[in-house]
Amino acid sequence: MDKVLIEGLEVRTVIGIYDWEREIRQTVRLDLEMAWDISTAGKSDNIADTLDYKMVSKRLIGFIEQSEFGLIEALAEACAKIVIDEFAVPWLRLKLSKPGAVRGSENVAVVIERGS
Repeated sequence: MDKVLIEGLEVRTVIGIYDWEREIRQTVRLDLEMAWDISTAGKSDNIADTLDYKMVSKRLIGFIEQSEFGLIEALAEACAKIVIDEFAVPWLRLKLSKPGAVRGSENVAVVIERGS
């Protein structure tokens, strides 16, 4: 199966379980790998024949900016559900990172795979 990737999509949101985290916006970063047959678009050169990664990105940005999850696990699940349900993506791997969440580390993240 072909794949469409979105890498390093950064969004500011309320995320975290501590009181101070509920009062600020932090950056989360998404990396998505989405299964998609691109052969039709490869022949037609028409955006209507492929997965519109700009629309996927805009939808996720809007959702994440308005969300207020405690855990990155819950946010990752919600994002995966949007992509699968609204864009008919049959399978995805999603990495959701929260840079600087642990002192001394560059990043913490979860990686999930959903779909068939």
